[in-house]
Amino acid sequence: MDTFLTVVVTWLAINFGLPVNFEHPEVKLIGQNEMIELRIAALDDEDAVKFRRTVEQGHSIIAFYDDPTRTIYLPEGWSAESPADVSVLVHEMVHHLQNVAEIPQDCPEGRELPAYHAQERWLQQVGTTLEQEFELDAMTLHFLTKCWHGPP
Repeated sequence: MDTFLTVVVTWLAINFGLPVNFEHPEVKLIGQNEMIELRIAALDDEDAVKFRRTVEQGHSIIAFYDDPTRTIYLPEGWSAESPADVSVLVHEMVHHLQNVAEIPQDCPEGRELPAYHAQERWLQQVGTTLEQEFELDAMTLHFLTKCWHGPP
């Protein structure tokens, strides 16, 4: 995995100008329930309540990066053979590089825009898109990456 993460970091630096850092995150494959609980534990009370509601509405969590522990959590069954799965890792690596470089963001949602751009470009290299793989169209991405409440 280290060699692959080095390739991803290099690709992100070349294509998106992200700072190079080869202190790779820990990558863990975990079950959906464990991922949900870890994600909730990392949120403040208000965001945790909102997140629980989305889970209760049937939404699952694909992956997430935990800043304090510098860990990427991917779902059990994640495969380096799947372009969609690899694009998720690319997305989370953007968050890792943002974290270790302490790149400021206007809001938590604001850090998602570069991650989705990188994920989309990665998928385009293999002839697919975020919309085809994850049903994320331009309007949905706009709402997922817009700062609705200003800086934290």
